[in-house]
Amino acid sequence: MSDDVQKVILQLPASAEYVDIVRLNLYGIASKMGFTYEDIEDMKVAVSEACNNSVLYAYGQKDGVVDVIFEVGAKSLSITVKDEGESFDGLDSSGERMTLHDKELSDVQVGGLGFYLMQALMDEVSVVSETGKGTVVTLTKRLNFTEEKV
Repeated sequence: MSDDVQKVILQLPASAEYVDIVRLNLYGIASKMGFTYEDIEDMKVAVSEACNNSVLYAYGQKDGVVDVIFEVGAKSLSITVKDEGESFDGLDSSGERMTLHDKELSDVQVGGLGFYLMQALMDEVSVVSETGKGTVVTLTKRLNFTEEKV
């Protein structure tokens, strides 16, 4: 196990127009690592889901920030999307919003489709959400080298 993980950190306004920047960075990093086109497309969809969750639900109309951390390892890429949204402090407590925020994964139904999509597209998905502290989504994809020469 090598500890030489390189990190690329983006801090972006929690606004939908910045999600493209995350996708472009992901494309550049994943291409350099040798991921296939299909894997990169899968990762782009999963990362977009994670970013959109933060952008749409974490901050409401407030000026928020989303941190995106790419951890480049020898055999895998992990992308962490963090927000510090405290959006539910001032909202009604009906919990009718379609989001991963402030919900246990077992409670997530319609709004959790993004989570299941991320799980289907990535090798590992971790979602940690704390009321008042925001949500951290970590997506990991391993490089699958084709072993043609056995």
